Amino acid sequence: MKTLYKLALMALVVLPLTSCHIYKKYERPTDSPIIQELTKAQDQQVDSAALGNLGWKAVFTDPLLRSYIDTALVRNKDLNNARLNVEIAQAQLQGAKLSYLPSLAFSPNGGSASYGGSHMNWSYTLPLAASWEIDVFGKILNRKRGAQMTLEQARSYESAVHSQIIGAVANTYYALASLNMQLEVTNKTAVIWKEQVASMELMKEAGRVNEAAVVQTRANYYAILGSIPDLESAIRSTENTLSLLLNEFPRHYETTADMSFAVPAELNEGVPFSYLAVRPDVAAAERSFAIAYYATNSARAAFYPSLTISAQGGFTNAIGSMIVNPGKWFIQLAGSLVAPIFSRGQNIANLKAAKAQQQQALNNFEYAVLNAAAEVSDAMHDYSANKQKQELLAQQIDQLEKSVDYTNQLLSLGQSTYLEVLTAQQGLLQAQLSEINCWHSRVAALVNLYQSLGGGR
Repeated sequence: MKTLYKLALMALVVLPLTSCHIYKKYERPTDSPIIQELTKAQDQQVDSAALGNLGWKAVFTDPLLRSYIDTALVRNKDLNNARLNVEIAQAQLQGAKLSYLPSLAFSPNGGSASYGGSHMNWSYTLPLAASWEIDVFGKILNRKRGAQMTLEQARSYESAVHSQIIGAVANTYYALASLNMQLEVTNKTAVIWKEQVASMELMKEAGRVNEAAVVQTRANYYAILGSIPDLESAIRSTENTLSLLLNEFPRHYETTADMSFAVPAELNEGVPFSYLAVRPDVAAAERSFAIAYYATNSARAAFYPSLTISAQGGFTNAIGSMIVNPGKWFIQLAGSLVAPIFSRGQNIANLKAAKAQQQQALNNFEYAVLNAAAEVSDAMHDYSANKQKQELLAQQIDQLEKSVDYTNQLLSLGQSTYLEVLTAQQGLLQAQLSEINCWHSRVAALVNLYQSLGGGR
């Protein structure tokens, strides 16, 4: 026992010489302007009805889309792996907490020996050994705190994957809906052009147009028919992408035929920077920095001694060089204070590496904040621009529909040429397809904005 007291006294003498960083909990850095802005933003009040705080079912109201998202959230392999990462981190944290407890080992053994033809003497020992590392210098503490950050990081990563899966299914669904609408418009236009070819042939027979008008009309009709296989191929490819997200074999997927889309009112008022604080990838990046912080603390703690108390007791018939029959109880106590001497150079190198990795983690954290702000800005601009563009395209289509009617009427009266009719009809088809593309871009911008704000719960 005196030896244990001496070891404990030595630890108390060395303790004041240790760095306070070994025991200090992680705190967000205050010397980074980028992180300072994030901290200020988090202190602001965030509206619970904000886009990023809305559940995905409140944003995506289409029943078909909801069913696909529900399927993906259950079956998607990336999301399931993210959930398993959380379970792994929970087990590792539990193991780190158990490091505070003594380790116990029961190792019974026995044997016999005979020397010079002497009688065979049997000996046995039934020992129970306990070893307990006293966490004087924060080695176990920092491992436990690092494991806690790893668990929180895994949870943040799971939330990020959850949001990404929802966004990916929604974007793929609306891309498929856009292609289906384009195919429908193209098929309808092909029917109109087929009728136009027949009309031109009748007008040629009546001597009102020449063969060039018939040939040009027929060529445009075939051009429209030629675009249909491309659309069908794009539809099949998009359906295959959706099947991968849903983790099922490729099949046909129904989509909406409605171009209306409910838009949250707060989009018209802008998105405060404070909403970025709820993004799971930003939280995961900060957890990575905290893990690196505790790894640096562990590297510092490696410079200081390890204090271990051990005890062994049990039942044996081998006491000293004599064989005791029957056996007797025994107990042994010991303590050790192991200080690194020859490994100091390696510890210095490990500390330098840990500091560099901590700086890398800080750089990644800052980049995650800036990237989040950039993504929100891009999504907001894309949404606003495509909203204006879609309104203008709707006006263009209205004028082109009138132009097609007017030119057809004038052609029947002999006051227009077939080229004017072809130009008007081609312009109408392109405008209709452009409006559908613009609608998809607008919806995709809203989906991306929702995801970039950390939505998806």
